[in-house]
Amino acid sequence: MSARDPGRLRERVTIERPTRTPDGAGGATIGWSVLATVRAEVISFKGVSLVAAEREEAREPFRVVIRHRGDVTTEMRVVWRGRVLDISSRHDPDGGRRWLVLDCEARP
Repeated sequence: MSARDPGRLRERVTIERPTRTPDGAGGATIGWSVLATVRAEVISFKGVSLVAAEREEAREPFRVVIRHRGDVTTEMRVVWRGRVLDISSRHDPDGGRRWLVLDCEARP
């Protein structure tokens, strides 16, 4: 992965972070704000069908590769072509702080 071609970052994605807004009744409403819009390589994998609580649930996994950022967490999400992708894991593939790989799942 260290020899990744930057020319493969052909897509533009938006990384969003959750924001909590007090609702006036002691709770909070969760909204989303833009952390950054970056270039990325987006790789789609075949959808996986899981049986959860006796109902079938379709999940579509994606891998999003961006230039390394230290401020992206699994609480955030990626928006790509209008699709919301929840970040399930993040890792630096070679430890060189050049690339950040985000494993994501599209919301149904």
